[in-house]
Amino acid sequence: MSSQSSKRNNSQFVLPGERLGVIEEFIPDAGTYVKDGIIHSKIVGHSSLDLLNKRVTVSPLIRGVRVPRVGSMVLGQVLNVQSQNASIRIFKINDQSLSGFFSGFLHVSDVQLRYVESMFSVCQPSDILRARVVSEKNRVYHLSIIDKNLGVIYAFCTQCGFILELKGHNLRCPRCGKIEKRKTAIDYGKGIV
Repeated sequence: MSSQSSKRNNSQFVLPGERLGVIEEFIPDAGTYVKDGIIHSKIVGHSSLDLLNKRVTVSPLIRGVRVPRVGSMVLGQVLNVQSQNASIRIFKINDQSLSGFFSGFLHVSDVQLRYVESMFSVCQPSDILRARVVSEKNRVYHLSIIDKNLGVIYAFCTQCGFILELKGHNLRCPRCGKIEKRKTAIDYGKGIV
């Protein structure tokens, strides 16, 4: 078995609403949404399971050119977090799924109006967040999550990977009990990705 075949299975044609897996086994990615813990296809396309990284993706059958613009509301997944910034993979613009991915950059100064010491209390890798594009240079989109409707909308436990539940101002893992902090959007856990 090649390393590529251990990463991905064969692509399958799927229709909107088709069941792709459950959030306990896979992280929902582009072209999917979650309802009652079950991951469904959001679009007509080809599903792909990344068994190595435990992600499920649906690539659209029909590709249109959609790019973020300054002022666009975007959804993205946190790829990397450092003390002063985070890199984000943008997969949705203004509620429209993209056929490709765009790079976003979130700086600690664009998180809240008050001082934030570290990005590690704002987001973690794999979190899904909603942000606004504030500038664009060389196809890298600079993002802001200052508004109350912006921020992390789904977070995953850094210890066991389970989806975190909002309890007061903190997030709690229902599986292992770990308490974590994020800058959450006002509708944390309620939106459809």
